Amino acid sequence: MRIILIIFFVLISCKGFDQLLYDFPENTTSHISSFENLNAVKGSGGQSNKTAKGHPFELLHPGETKELLNINGEGIIQRIWLTVNQNPVMLRSLRLQMFWDGELKPAVDVPLGDFFGSNLGRKVAYQSAMFSTAEGRSFNCYVPMPFRKKAKIILTNESKNDTCKLYYDVDFIFTKSLPEHLLYFHTFWSRQKTRSLGDDVIILPKIKGKGRFLGMSAALKIDSVYGATWWGEGEVKMYLDGDSTYPSINGTGSEDYIGSGWGLGTFSNLYQGCTVADDVKGEYNFYRLHIPDAIYFNTNIKITLQQIGGGFIEDVKNLMKKNVNLKPVSVDNEKGFYKLFELKDQSLNNYSDGWVNFYRIDDYAVTSYFYLDKPSNDLPALADVLERTKNVKQ
Repeated sequence: MRIILIIFFVLISCKGFDQLLYDFPENTTSHISSFENLNAVKGSGGQSNKTAKGHPFELLHPGETKELLNINGEGIIQRIWLTVNQNPVMLRSLRLQMFWDGELKPAVDVPLGDFFGSNLGRKVAYQSAMFSTAEGRSFNCYVPMPFRKKAKIILTNESKNDTCKLYYDVDFIFTKSLPEHLLYFHTFWSRQKTRSLGDDVIILPKIKGKGRFLGMSAALKIDSVYGATWWGEGEVKMYLDGDSTYPSINGTGSEDYIGSGWGLGTFSNLYQGCTVADDVKGEYNFYRLHIPDAIYFNTNIKITLQQIGGGFIEDVKNLMKKNVNLKPVSVDNEKGFYKLFELKDQSLNNYSDGWVNFYRIDDYAVTSYFYLDKPSNDLPALADVLERTKNVKQ
């Protein structure tokens, strides 16, 4: 499996799809930036402490920013590894930013833990085609990130009190073999703000340009007022290239989109997974990557997830008696599937059994990954640290 992953990313990192492991690309050199050799200056590594491991880490104090990479040239970032003394608040407080080709606005602007798929900040080991954490104590990213003229990566500690102990390296190559029509790597992070039933979670706001949606990872904290009912009946909708009211791509349910069905437990696959499924605490951490099933867009894209859950009719009726914030959408029983919004009587009075899908509101924090044909985007800036860490416990 590891050999397959290595071959895959070598292929997508190089010009065309004809680069093999035993080929030697022309005008290409390998480099690794770390605190032992910032920016991977040739012949300059390991000078501290007379070469005997003198600079493996640095402290990142509250309010401080560290440059992990700042290079000029043409190349591809191939891998990022780092580890910190982590806890959920720290991973939400650390702000990771990446800038391409001298742009002032970052293409990547995301909480550190969420970027690597540790959206809840728990120490859970997993491996996907893009990210991994071997034992839940470190983070790896294998997404190829090309740049034409310049690449810059910074990490800022936006916490008020906690100092971070940071180890890292950034592996990259300088090369002259980049494709003519280059796509740049981007991310977007948001935490659901809506308090209105029927409002969708925004996975990716509408962006203009040509590119490819790579996938998403998410943290979900369930509102306890909904009891033991199910959260994941909402459908993922992808609005492509001028779609307005209705999307071109429409899923069937939240856990279906993740590649599971009939509920959601823990699993870790190459392209989809759920690393946390905690029914007691009401927390889920999941991801979905569109690598073998590419999602391309030519002019624009927008992606949403409906906030729809479900439960047996008696449970839903009991919640409604308690004035819980929900709205029935449909009823599914042995007699048929009833689309309540297409009926004059939209109440549950006429149904004695079955499954009820209903609008609800939970707490989502979503990171989306995509390529775009320009080095920066016009998406909103990352939310401030107070919003990112609200109700997040150590």
